[in-house]
Amino acid sequence: MRLCALASGSSGNCVLVETKKNKVLIDAGLSGRKIADKLEEIQVDVKDIDALLVTHEHTDHIQGVGVLSRRYDLPIWANQPTWQAMEKSLGKIQEKNKCVLEENDIIEIGDLQVESFATSHDAVAPVGYCFYHQDNKAALLTDTGYINSNLEKMLLDSNLIMLESNHDVEMLKTGPYPYYLKRRIMGETGHLSNEQAGKALEKVIGGKTKQILLAHLSKENNFPELAHLTVKNILAKVGIRIDEDLNLQLAKQNLPSSILAVGE
Repeated sequence: MRLCALASGSSGNCVLVETKKNKVLIDAGLSGRKIADKLEEIQVDVKDIDALLVTHEHTDHIQGVGVLSRRYDLPIWANQPTWQAMEKSLGKIQEKNKCVLEENDIIEIGDLQVESFATSHDAVAPVGYCFYHQDNKAALLTDTGYINSNLEKMLLDSNLIMLESNHDVEMLKTGPYPYYLKRRIMGETGHLSNEQAGKALEKVIGGKTKQILLAHLSKENNFPELAHLTVKNILAKVGIRIDEDLNLQLAKQNLPSSILAVGE
């Protein structure tokens, strides 16, 4: 199994998870054309995508969902409240491609198993996803205001964890955003800070965990180097050594990340 973040941030989100037999996209928050181009950059043909999974209905996660489904006859998986919230924005979707995946359900897309779980964000019913292939697991969790014990449980025993590391708290507090927006981002239905991401990871990283991908970094309230250093230092305090025990990388706003192998 492999994972690549094609884009990650407030201007658009899209992640590829693939096995040798199957390929799925998580969110499509860019135009269909841009997503096809980004897939081409990593030598994947958009026509080979088997399904689209949606985390929540915000535009930076669904902009290209309808177009891709119509153009390539793709099934779209989301929970029922998310379908109700986003359906008008997607345009006409064939009934056979309207697929419902409820919280903690597990579905099979070819040789890939997918489980959804609830997160805490200001959407109707936001979720993250766990992907299972053979004995390997990848967990994807972005757009959440906090990490509770249930979310920790979903991240445990993962070979790869893609986790939000949205902002530096001091940069956000002193930055240009209006007060209401700062409160939203720092609230329980907002986004994780670098420190929150690091503290969550120190609790869930286990012997199987070899890849961490920090995601959804803010352009205005974070720096990639700062996110990396903050998480690295938190993990170092509990004896987890970056580049020795595991690989720590960052998803980019507008460029595909490295292609990360899961369990290889």
